[in-house]
Amino acid sequence: MATRQQLQGKWNEVKGRLKERWGQLTDDDLVHGEGNVEQLVGVIQQKTGRAREEVEKFIDEVVEGSGTGFDRVASSAREYADQAGESVRRGYDQASETVKRGYEQASQKFSEGYQTAEESVRRNPMESVAVSFGAGIVAGVLVGLMLKRG
Repeated sequence: MATRQQLQGKWNEVKGRLKERWGQLTDDDLVHGEGNVEQLVGVIQQKTGRAREEVEKFIDEVVEGSGTGFDRVASSAREYADQAGESVRRGYDQASETVKRGYEQASQKFSEGYQTAEESVRRNPMESVAVSFGAGIVAGVLVGLMLKRG
């Protein structure tokens, strides 16, 4: 059975694993057994109705770090899920930042183009009117031809 020193050395891990295994255990329940294996086993037995040997075996497995195969697999799965979630969050943050930069660049280019066009119209107002008139005539002819075909 685990010693008092072993239990105290891994108390946070033991406490977490006990609460995972037996969800009805609360922090208040576990405080009564902190540092005293006998009291801890007694509290767990009272709350869960489990056999003393089962509780002692589980505590020993946690303290020794072996755990059951299922517990190790579940722990590994939780770690991988956390890592995957972190990767997704990083990817989302990077994508979001890339979209934001692209929007800012497009906005800046549009603004520069608008300013250039505005300056061109101010410098050459008659030419701008003539170009616009010519573009309108070309667009009108194209639309007229398309309507005749359709």
